[in-house]
Order: sequence, then structure tokens, then C-alpha cells
Amino acid sequence: MMRKFPFAWPLAMVIVLLFSACGKGPRGERDERAVKLDAEQDRVAWAVIPELVDGDQWKFSFRAEIDPGWSVYSTENFGDLGPWPSSFGFDTLAHVRVSEGTQEVSEHTSEGHDPVFDMAVRKFKEQVDFVRMVDLADTELPVSGWFEYMTCNDEMCLPPATVYFMANPDSGTFQLSTVPFDLSKYAVVSCSDGVYRLATVNLDEPAVKGERVLEKNSSLWMLFFLGFVGGLLALLTPCVFPMIPLTVSFFTKGSEDRAKGMRNALTYGGFILLIYLIFSIPFHVLGSVNEEIFNEISTNPWLNIFFFVIFIVFAISFFGYFEITLPSSWVNRMDQNASKFGGMIGIFFMALTLALVSFSCTGPILGSLLAGALTAEGGAWQLTAGMGGFGLALALPFALFAMFPQWLNSLPRSGSWLNTVKVVLGFIELALAIKFLSNADLVMNWGLLKRELFIGLWIVVGIGLALYLFGLIRFPHDSPVKKLPPVRLGLGVLTTAFVLYLLPGLTNGPWRNLKLLSGFPPPLFYSFYHQESECPLGLVCHHSIEDGMRASAASGKPMMLDYTGWACVNCRKMEETVWAEPDILALLQNYELVSLYVDDKRELPAEEQHVYISCRGQKKLIRTEGNRWATLQSETFGSVSQPLYVLLSPEGKLLTDPVGYTPDKAEYARFLQRGMEGMQVLQAQASR
Repeated sequence: MMRKFPFAWPLAMVIVLLFSACGKGPRGERDERAVKLDAEQDRVAWAVIPELVDGDQWKFSFRAEIDPGWSVYSTENFGDLGPWPSSFGFDTLAHVRVSEGTQEVSEHTSEGHDPVFDMAVRKFKEQVDFVRMVDLADTELPVSGWFEYMTCNDEMCLPPATVYFMANPDSGTFQLSTVPFDLSKYAVVSCSDGVYRLATVNLDEPAVKGERVLEKNSSLWMLFFLGFVGGLLALLTPCVFPMIPLTVSFFTKGSEDRAKGMRNALTYGGFILLIYLIFSIPFHVLGSVNEEIFNEISTNPWLNIFFFVIFIVFAISFFGYFEITLPSSWVNRMDQNASKFGGMIGIFFMALTLALVSFSCTGPILGSLLAGALTAEGGAWQLTAGMGGFGLALALPFALFAMFPQWLNSLPRSGSWLNTVKVVLGFIELALAIKFLSNADLVMNWGLLKRELFIGLWIVVGIGLALYLFGLIRFPHDSPVKKLPPVRLGLGVLTTAFVLYLLPGLTNGPWRNLKLLSGFPPPLFYSFYHQESECPLGLVCHHSIEDGMRASAASGKPMMLDYTGWACVNCRKMEETVWAEPDILALLQNYELVSLYVDDKRELPAEEQHVYISCRGQKKLIRTEGNRWATLQSETFGSVSQPLYVLLSPEGKLLTDPVGYTPDKAEYARFLQRGMEGMQVLQAQASR
């Protein structure tokens, strides 16, 4: 006999989320001593606070006051593909002896998966103190040094910044600067020298104007659509499908007139939609208590493992080995209330009873929706959109069949096909479980589910589903398959085709990208075959503006300045999913690719290091290759985020408006084509 397990999934999730919300206090008061060196571009204000501990020992706290939505990273080195670690150094002075190690003190520490770098990191929001212990022989003399940091939000990172400090322990005062306090050994270059502001570039007058494309936020509509599809799938399960003709007949035949029966059925459908919308309200409350909770939920490795286990349980339940149900007392109470109350209240309790009775089939689908919808960007509204779509799909049949009761005669009869739907959903739950385990693996850097192993497991699940659809394997509640129905046969063929599509993902060949699944498997670099490459996709590229201009003059091709970063995930996404398109790759061949890494830490020769005074009067030490390219980007193109793509003629004239992260392949192709049109315009002007 089939076992039944009471399983109040939504209640369990609310408890988990409440637990996640614990320990988050309100933001502390801002330290008024903290200053920003560049009020327009900086996202962090800093203060250097010397405090006497005991005897000659002092504590130097480097306090960061961080803008909302932005983060500063730990001093830990997370590898070449990770964020730039914060670091704090002191100048070598006779009266200063610095202890090893940096303490990190913050009430707003976030440890786990970072969406920008797609790995587990430790970062800080709102406020953090980086503490160094120092022994001072003379407190009347100043203490000087430097610190470096990177700041990011959930979409982009600013180039790493270097700040120089001078602190006076006796008075507790400090000074900050973007250049060393002793500039005697550095040459000074100013904006008027035109080194970092290309005179040939006029942002207001490109050869061909770019398209003004309004940013589209379709995530809520997409989740609504996915929720609607999930609701349609739930309709085809044994828990819901048989209820449709019974409930509609009850309303249409049990009322004094057909019009009233139709109104009652429509009201019943409306209450079903309302009930599923109500399910999302607790998450709006949680979001108002702690606005970071949805990011913590979606990136927490242990919650991802929790989802993995739950989805395995869902899959086994759908396979028919046990049934997930809510406590029978809940269902009985709702049923009694539906009978007790008449009118609108009674109809509401009838709708609630349906939601509870059908939970064994709808619960896993709702669980998938819940786990996938909660992200930092949309938060509870994404869940509301998904729940709304799900509830609408469940409510529509009751309204439509009440309006057109003759349609009931066209409904297929309940039968073994309903169990087939459940088993197919079980295989889908297995695939989703693997995805959540992969999330945890990426976050913790366990290296358990590299890309090829992930795809291999999906292939195994796909083969299992195909064998089931072709009737070669059965589960406890399946009847023997004597003849394959056309729909089941077609699904089996589609599943087999999907498995064949996955196979190249196991190789290191040109088809391993699996662009249709972009975002589901681990990234390409998380692979057994991963190899570093100097230029993306085997393209020929240059790594300085001077080399690019020489190559462009020699070949006659225009340049594409690719402002990028070693740790820029959106740059890698563009290269793997957009540049890799054959049509776009062919268009890129028309340009001299100049990849400028703004986080390149290689130091310039000592004689080339200099102080730059920007057009806004800000001073900056140009010490590394990355400093050069970040300054050129900021001064000439007024941008500090990566990626940024700029198309220039061999003479350095702007061909079209620059663009940033552009995942829309067609839009990016138009950008490259506009550049070639710009070349034609300039050539026509030159020939006049």
C-alpha cells in the first residue's frame, strides 16, 4: 500500500526564510569622518582611525562606508577569476612596526555565491572595519601607507582603486589621496596634455548614431508565463484533472439558474487565483524586514543543498513510491467550513479545499517555482508573478467550462495518462535537483560537479525519461504499455533529440557551448578541459591602444576597443554566448580587436609611472597597465564599467555610440554593422 507523508512545504519554507532573516540588524550610523575622494564615481567613503591599545601598540581601523547595493571584498585572495582582494600596506618608516594579518569586522558580512564572479566569496555591505595592529615608537610622527580595494554591485564592478593615507596618531586625524603624498619622484601629466583624452573622439558626433533601445525588464512577465505553464501542468495531474468536471457540474447544475451557477464558478476560479497570490505575501513581509534576504536565499549554498534534497523527495513522490500530503485535519476543516458557510465565504473555502487536496501534485511544481523565483533583483514580486500565473492557469478551466459547459464533453477521460504526467514531472524534478546541487558546488568551490559531469547527469536523466516514454521501464502505478499514444511517442522522440543535443557538451569541441541552455550548466571555465587563452575564441587581439592603432593603420580595418577585466564575468558571458555566434564572430573579423584589461596589475616601468590630473581636477597615480586603460576609458568615454565596446576608425574617430553589456545577439550584431556603416560614411566624407 502506498505510504502517505504529511509535508507542509510552504510552512517549512517560511520557517527556513525566517531563520535566514535572523541576525540582521539595522544599518549603523554613518561615520562622519569617512570621505570620498571622488564624489561622482566612488561608491565607498573611507576613514583611517588610529586608537591606542596598550603601551606602544595601536590599532589602525580602515573603515569603509559603502553605498547601498554595493560591496567591498575581503582580503582573502579568491584566485585569478575572483574579485580583487582588499589589501592594506604601510610605508617603511623607522618608528613603525606592523604586525601580520588583517582583521575584518562587520555586521554586514555576506559569505556565499557572488553573482558577478559566479563563485563563493566573502564580501561586506554597508560598513566594515579592516584592522591592522601597529607598534609605534613615536606617536608625534605621521604614519603613511596605501590600500587597494574593488567595489561591485550585483551587475558590475568598478576598476580596482588605490588610496594613499597619512594618519597622525596623537591627534587622531588623517588625510587621504589618490596619489602618494611624496610626488617628487613622479612626473605630472594633466588633462590638457591629451594623453588619456583622445582628441579625435567626439561622443556627441559619431559617424552613425546608435539605436536608442529602452531597457526591457521582462523577468516578471517571463515568471508569470512560467508559472502559467506550471499551472497547466498541474491541471494534468491526477489530483486536479478529475476535479474539473465535478466542480463545474456542481455549480452549473446545483444553482437555481444557469447565470447564478456561472457566477459562482467564476467566483470560485477568482478565489483560486487569490489564494495563490496570498501565498506570496509572507515573502513581501520578509523582504521588508531584510532587503538582502532574497539574495541570501538564492546564493546560500546550504539552502541550495536543501532544495536539492527536497527536489529528490519530490521526484521519488512523483514516481509513485509515496505521496506527499498536507495533514488531513487541515483538509477536513476546510471542507467543513465550505459546507457550513454559504455564499461567497463557502465558495472561498471550497477553493481553499481544492488547493489543499491537490497539494500532493501541485506542491512540487510550486516548490520549483518558489526556488527559482526568489532572486535579489526581483525579490517577492517575482514570486507573486509566478504564483499569479500558476493560480490563473488553475482557475481558468473552472471559469471557461462554466461559461461553455458543452466543452466538458470534449475533455479526455481520466486514466493512466495522468500518472504518466506525474512521472515525467518526476524526471524534471531530478534535473532541477542537479541544478541546485551544482549551485552549491560552485559556491563552495568543491569541484564536484564540473560542467561535463553536470551535463552527463542530465544525459542520464534524459535517457531515463526517454526509456520511460517509450515504455521500456515502468513505475509502481503504471499500467503495461501495449501501444504508445502519439503524444507519448512524440515526447519520447523530443527527449531523445534533447539527449543528443547534450552529448557535445561532454567534449572540448566547438559545439560544447550548448547555447540553448546558457545559464543552466556550470560556466565553460568550470570544466575538466579549461585552458587559459590570451585572446577570446582564438581571435587575434592587441593589449594596448598603441598596438591597436598601428595594426589598424596597417590593415585599414577599424578598431574595436574592448574594455574588459580578468575578473569581469559579464565580459566572459559576452564572449561565450554572443561573440561565439558564427554571424557575430564573422563581423568581429572586420575589426582589429584591442582588449584593454582595466584590472591588469602589471606595473609600468618606473620611468613611465606618473601622476595624472584629470579633467575634473582629480589626481591619480598611474602605476599599472590597468591604471592606464581605466583612466583612458573614464576620461575619453565617460564610463567606468565593463564591458564597454568602442568602435574607432584607423584615425581614431568614433564610428557609432559605444555599448556595454549587450546579451541580445541581434542588437550586438547591429552595433557591429553600424561600425562598418560608419567607416563608409567617413570614407565618403574624405573623398569629397
